[in-house]
Amino acid sequence: MFQKVLITDYVHPYLIQQLEKRGFQVDYEKDISYDEVKKKIAGYTGVVINSKVKMTKEVMLTAKNLKFIARLGSGLEIIDLAFAECNHIHVINSPEGNRNAVAEHAVGMLLALANNILRGDRQVRNKIWERELNRGFELKGKTVGIIGVGHTGGTFAEKLKNWDVKILGYDKYKTNLEDYYPFLKQVELKELQEKSDIISFHLPLTKETRNVCNRAFIRKCREGVVIINTSRGGVVNLEHLIETMQTKKVMGACLDVFANEKPKTFDEKEKRIYEILYSFENVVLSPHVAGWTKESLKRISEVLIRKLDDIL
Repeated sequence: MFQKVLITDYVHPYLIQQLEKRGFQVDYEKDISYDEVKKKIAGYTGVVINSKVKMTKEVMLTAKNLKFIARLGSGLEIIDLAFAECNHIHVINSPEGNRNAVAEHAVGMLLALANNILRGDRQVRNKIWERELNRGFELKGKTVGIIGVGHTGGTFAEKLKNWDVKILGYDKYKTNLEDYYPFLKQVELKELQEKSDIISFHLPLTKETRNVCNRAFIRKCREGVVIINTSRGGVVNLEHLIETMQTKKVMGACLDVFANEKPKTFDEKEKRIYEILYSFENVVLSPHVAGWTKESLKRISEVLIRKLDDIL
């Protein structure tokens, strides 16, 4: 049933080796475009994608032999899941593969923000010695709220459990979180907003979660809250975040993901929004690399192979 697999993005050699070991013919085309995928997908029984290639209904209509889609990483919003299910196309992803990397990155961004490390680094390089200006704050004694306690949210909580912080967790679709994370207190969203000094988002991007962190959400949070987003850019309304940072309602932000991650395509409104964001010194930004480590590259492949074996 499974014969040819198209890999559309950079992967660890382990994935190619293991697919071939299982009898697949593998075409590794990491620079292939979306339009090229549409033209040649008909000949494949499996496809491996990252965020570059979206598996839309239009693409899958031409993929008459397609039996599985393997997503490098976690986000499934780039796949028409309903169409795949109706056409008996298996969809597998690998959030287990990069959850540790994302959690470590989130902690790193938070520490950089709390201790003014980025500004201090720039100043020292320019022979500016400002100690008082760069006085930071400690995590000890703070309350950290985690919205979405899945693979990455749970691992982020585990990283913080020995930091003498209080950890609150909210997940609309999960109960008994404390059975899995005894160092975490499961609460309703309202309580998390009211009590958290730091709020970290670990959510998939869906109709329900798009712009969930907006003006109304932030209004219900504590004064001087810190916002962390390492999940999907669309979860946080950037324009509303900037407004609330200007009024000091939000004290700082750590953002690894953005609604538009192609700066060369910014329209005039986006250019203005991002220019303001970039002007803030109380933000830590990175280019969607929270899950992007040497270790996670292989671990993601290992997870996909394991899940592929389950459906074969």
